[in-house]
Amino acid sequence: MSDLAQLPETGTGRLRIELARRLAAEALGTGFLLVAVVGSGIMASRLSPGDVGIELLENAAATAAALIGLILIFGAVSGAHFNPVVTLVDRAFGTITNTEATLYVIAQVVGACLGSIVANLMFELPVVEWSTKARSSGALWLSEVVATVGLLLVVHGCVRTGRANVVAFAVGIWIGGAYWFTSSTSFANPAVTIARTLSNSFAGIEPGSAPMFVVMQLVGAVIAYGLIRLFYPTVGTEAAYREERQ
Repeated sequence: MSDLAQLPETGTGRLRIELARRLAAEALGTGFLLVAVVGSGIMASRLSPGDVGIELLENAAATAAALIGLILIFGAVSGAHFNPVVTLVDRAFGTITNTEATLYVIAQVVGACLGSIVANLMFELPVVEWSTKARSSGALWLSEVVATVGLLLVVHGCVRTGRANVVAFAVGIWIGGAYWFTSSTSFANPAVTIARTLSNSFAGIEPGSAPMFVVMQLVGAVIAYGLIRLFYPTVGTEAAYREERQ
């Protein structure tokens, strides 16, 4: 039985509306994120054809900037997860229910796929054009583990030490940097990975390469969960953590 179905009737309608609002924020936010990732990849390949370094710089800068803006927009509504591994780790810590986590992931994947489609249409490409860009090697898979672990540590390191107000900037900076220091260009997000199969562009990934990327991202989430429990066993304030370490 749904968690919401067990709530008193007087509060069920209000809570369902609230959950719907959060799911809409997750879908729209993840959709906009993919518009930024795929759209900037297409624009970069057109503005700087043949110069992969400049293309990557343009793609990374647009993605990082969009992430900061989107987290600032939707953080107070849904928590601005935009990423199934963020949602699953939150579920592991018990901050959301099974129902919420499942619906969040569905909203993120659907929103991401729609975002890729919109990006294709903005540049007069086919609605869905399966990527032919192979991304398959041990180095790329390791990169996805590293990128995902780092992302989750950035999020929880800020939130659990009372610095939630800087999460947007910390996440944007991490992802922007990880575009450059990981060989996979830091997907670190199963919804993003799935959606990027729908665009045969600079940011694409062929469908056959996507499953291992998702597996490695989930492995990274498991590792990150253990590290978060080790480094931040309780949620407190920055001052409290400093005092505790002295």
